[in-house]
Amino acid sequence: MTLASLSPLWPELIVAGAAMLLLMVGVFRPETDNDGEAVGWLAILALIGAGVVIIQQPTASQTLFDNAFVIDGFGRFMKLLVLAGSAVALLLAFDDFRDHKHMKFEYPVLILLATVGMMMMVSASDLISLYLGLELQSLALYVVAAFRRDDVRSSEAGLKYFVLGALSSGMLLYGASLVYGFTGSTSFPVIAGIAKSSVAAGNIGLIFGLVFLMVGIAFKISAVPFHMWTPDVYEGAPTPVTAFFAAAPKIAAMALLCRVTLGAFPGFTAQWQQIIVFLSLASMLLGAFAAIGQTSIKRLMAYSSIANVGFALVGLSAHSAEGTQGVLIFMGVYLVMTLGVFACILSMRRQGGAVDTIDDLAGLSKHNLPMAMTLLVLMFSLAGIPPLAGFFSKWYVFLAAVNANLWLLAVVGVLASVVGAYYYLRIVKIMFFDDAAEPFLPVRAKALAVMAVSVVFVLFFVLPFIGGPIVEAATAAAKTFRY
Repeated sequence: MTLASLSPLWPELIVAGAAMLLLMVGVFRPETDNDGEAVGWLAILALIGAGVVIIQQPTASQTLFDNAFVIDGFGRFMKLLVLAGSAVALLLAFDDFRDHKHMKFEYPVLILLATVGMMMMVSASDLISLYLGLELQSLALYVVAAFRRDDVRSSEAGLKYFVLGALSSGMLLYGASLVYGFTGSTSFPVIAGIAKSSVAAGNIGLIFGLVFLMVGIAFKISAVPFHMWTPDVYEGAPTPVTAFFAAAPKIAAMALLCRVTLGAFPGFTAQWQQIIVFLSLASMLLGAFAAIGQTSIKRLMAYSSIANVGFALVGLSAHSAEGTQGVLIFMGVYLVMTLGVFACILSMRRQGGAVDTIDDLAGLSKHNLPMAMTLLVLMFSLAGIPPLAGFFSKWYVFLAAVNANLWLLAVVGVLASVVGAYYYLRIVKIMFFDDAAEPFLPVRAKALAVMAVSVVFVLFFVLPFIGGPIVEAATAAAKTFRY
């Protein structure tokens, strides 16, 4: 293996190398209360550099390490979303962590290591590379969830995530061992070839392996009924960490689920489609109804993310290029909307410190109309109100479900969107019509920039020069798989 043969791996090498280098920089620099900000900016530059390399990669599919690692259109699209989510979440962390004197150099390094794991997940074409990427991501996430060590809620969030994450990893490993035992290989192409044969069609052991494998991945995307960690971890973790959890890891896990179902088990469509349909229905319904009674906006966003995972799974259930395209578009729009909302949540600061209850937004329009309008646009988009980006993201997945004759999924998805509109519009009502509460402190520049970009994207997604390139890239990426 030569250096030239590793050229497709340059994005991962850039991020991993930056993590190692910045770890050394942080260790040997004099320690201060906020010694991680310079390291954080360098980490963002590394993430941007990896994204530039991905954009310049050739469009043809390439494989490395005996087909264990694949670089293709689907992987490039999802990696760009992962890198963007990591970079923006890291940017949003600077001010909040500086306020609490927690901006240590370890945080950007952990984000980089988690991002390397996510990029491995996106390109995994083997059960071993799948697990390596998943665990590299998870180990870093366990630490950042409990990063605010003097906060009981943060420590509790990290512990809950670790215990439940270890359980899900065990289930995934058990499923992988069953798949290996019944196919004799860990390679997705080999497993796919065996799964398509008539001999494997009724193999109960292989079906059990697939089920356990999907259970482990369903935990990572917080699909019902494997969502139990999400509300507590979202609420307990530091808000910048919650923003990161809601963005990049969700996209990487969804990409991994697409790889496993469409890449490794195309011959078992009837079996995994039933599982995906159930996960989708359960996630949409629970996410819609459980969020109604929430008082914390972070817990509300946790249930909102669960519902949005359900919507994304509608597209995957269709098992078509159109459905995969819908998943890609949906995850891209979801990323922008989520980061915009968390930029607003991070701006909910008063003299006494940060607040996160929905009632604290009372009368926001009277004190800070731009922030109130930003949240209004993002809430309307999350609710799926046209002509905002959130409407089109749902349109693509529902249309794919209808064309695949999955009418129940499409109808339940629309009804869940209507129920979800209640709690999104409740936030708008509180901001514009309730009596004014104490005003928030001014919005900081970094959060303001994220809010501005997200609003422009959501408002003008319908325009060809904004939404067009994303739809075209998603269409090309969806053709990676055979249906």
